[in-house]
Amino acid sequence: MKFFKLIFNKIYRKILESSFVHPNQYAKSRGVRFGSHCSFRTKQFGSEPYLIKMGDYVATSVDVSFVTHDGAVSVIRQYDEKYKKIDLIKPINIGNNVFIGWGAIIMPGTTIGDNVIVGAGSVVKGELTNNSIYAGVPAKYICSLSEYIEKNEPLFLQTKHLNIVEKKKFLVEHFTQQLQGNI
Repeated sequence: MKFFKLIFNKIYRKILESSFVHPNQYAKSRGVRFGSHCSFRTKQFGSEPYLIKMGDYVATSVDVSFVTHDGAVSVIRQYDEKYKKIDLIKPINIGNNVFIGWGAIIMPGTTIGDNVIVGAGSVVKGELTNNSIYAGVPAKYICSLSEYIEKNEPLFLQTKHLNIVEKKKFLVEHFTQQLQGNI
């Protein structure tokens, strides 16, 4: 009976990991705790997803990885007999209104505050303070959220309310010169 349960669980997990199951549903099924209005585009929640807690309005891009378990201890397990059964596991806590960019890796023990943007490809470890932008390997403070807004406000486009056809029309017209190579 135990064998069949193991096989069933493996099959069930593969179904959940398939493209047919929305990442939010997958996260919930794995035990990730998250608030309302979250939008995940990743299914990489590590080996202890139940140790990940997120607030409201958290969004990830694709290929974001949440890592709660430091696999490097496998070397230490072999190094000394007294460490044969050790693990190094830490939870991940993410606040409200956070965006995590494409391919970012969130390492064990990380805490991300409220109103934070994490840049694409960043490796994040430690504490990221509220109202800030971080990016890089390792992720470093770039600027405050208000500085980011001030710098980019002239570039903001009012497209969020448009459907896909309207958005394409707007963007093609808006970027006509750049698309023709007349920068």
